[in-house]
Amino acid sequence: MNLQIALLLGQDGVTNGAIYALLALSILLVFTVTRILLIPQGEFVTYGALTMATIQAGEPTPLAWLLLALTVTECALDVLARYRAGRGLRVDRGMLGKLAWCAALVISVYHLPLASLPVAAQALLTLCLVVPLGPRLYRLFFQPIAGATPLVLLIVSIAVHVAMVGVGLLLFGPEGARTTPFSQAGLELGPVTLNSQTLWVLALSLVLIIALFLFFGRSLYGKALQATAVNRNGARLMGISPELAGKATFAMAAFIGCLSGILIAPITTLYFDSGFIISLKGFVGAIIGGLVSYPLAALGALAVGLVEAFSMFWASNYKEVIVFTLIIPFLLWRSLRSHHVEEDA
Repeated sequence: MNLQIALLLGQDGVTNGAIYALLALSILLVFTVTRILLIPQGEFVTYGALTMATIQAGEPTPLAWLLLALTVTECALDVLARYRAGRGLRVDRGMLGKLAWCAALVISVYHLPLASLPVAAQALLTLCLVVPLGPRLYRLFFQPIAGATPLVLLIVSIAVHVAMVGVGLLLFGPEGARTTPFSQAGLELGPVTLNSQTLWVLALSLVLIIALFLFFGRSLYGKALQATAVNRNGARLMGISPELAGKATFAMAAFIGCLSGILIAPITTLYFDSGFIISLKGFVGAIIGGLVSYPLAALGALAVGLVEAFSMFWASNYKEVIVFTLIIPFLLWRSLRSHHVEEDA
């Protein structure tokens, strides 16, 4: 290995690590607020990438119908819950707004000249289609069992992941897809040429990480989510809705996942079932951070990307094994540091 090869591998590792860092932060965000390990996080990545590819091909995506069906189901459950609470059968403006939004998206994907839209407009339409899936999934599958044990929440999360993989096969088919790069320019740094998509990935990942840091450190809503993570019942007594917090974190996770899919779609071919491996590598980064520390999770995910890149050069057949083996020493270390004593029932 010479310097040029090392720099090229480092470029790939940092690019992949930036995406893994975003996924690690979103997994950590959802877990700290809701105690849910979001196994379907990778499906937001693949849904975003494949939806973007479908739009660039000029084809109407059936994802709009899925979003409309989930929204109708959510509104029906909300009306039923209000009726059981003695508030009558009433549809409020929020429900009508969500239904109108989904109907507008269905009309848009069937009547807009999708293939001729600017890349920014295509990406925005993709985000509008995928991001609302996050709060819908929380409302339908996790909110009714929000008080369950972490094991039950994990089982439901795995079930949602399996269902989303199957739905992805129905929506997008078994073929993989790539999208058009945002631009064709490049930046030469000595013997290495950074392509424009790599720069987009690094720049937007850095901006999003800084935005998350400022959101949780400076904004009132971010502190409210942190309060929910620390003490769910105490947050409820202070007027913070755990249900709203759960929907908000799932929406943020869906946004991060979808944006990650849009960013990496021009670099690698993604399939309907590619999301699990991608999110699992982000999960390794989150474990390195102990499912507690955002900076450590980001650094751990970056390390995962670098290890993966250099493993492809030295032992490409075992790169996945090497990456996932990273989790073992950290689990062992945290197990030895833990002083938890199991209480008798």
